[in-house]
Amino acid sequence: MAIRGPRLEFAVGAFLLLALASLLVLALASTNRQFGFGGDTYPLVAKFTQLGQLRANAPVKIGGVVVGQVSKIDLDPKTFQSVVTLSIDGRYQDLSADTSAGIFTSGLLGESYIGLSPGGDPESLKPGDEIAFTQPAVDLLQLVGKYMFSGSGKPAGDDAATEAPADPAALPAPEGQTP
Repeated sequence: MAIRGPRLEFAVGAFLLLALASLLVLALASTNRQFGFGGDTYPLVAKFTQLGQLRANAPVKIGGVVVGQVSKIDLDPKTFQSVVTLSIDGRYQDLSADTSAGIFTSGLLGESYIGLSPGGDPESLKPGDEIAFTQPAVDLLQLVGKYMFSGSGKPAGDDAATEAPADPAALPAPEGQTP
């Protein structure tokens, strides 16, 4: 029969509180500290030809700083382009009208995010405006496949320039010398 003492009960209680606190931290980290409150945000729209691994709730960054998130991804039935709706924090309402957007990846296998590059136009984007300049995602597997199966990596026509002639007498004589 085990003896229960106040120290053992205190240790079990402390362990239980620590476990509950770690679950709370995990819940906060997985929801990006947003509990469904809309906050002060405004929408912007961007159209891309290739999304790669971009998902809803992906971050939107300017210079590495998160300024919003992807709120919705749709497909335009006429142009068959991906239409991405961005939810930008209200503190960043003065994005210039010539802001460009690109889809990037954090590291080699990291998460995809949208990177914004503000321009210099004095006009600013209004809620619901479309970002005109976009850069699609780069598919690394497709690039590697093109590189691997494109041949030896040398441009066509270089074979003749690198081969040595069989007859040394066929070489042109250096200037000032006669053969």
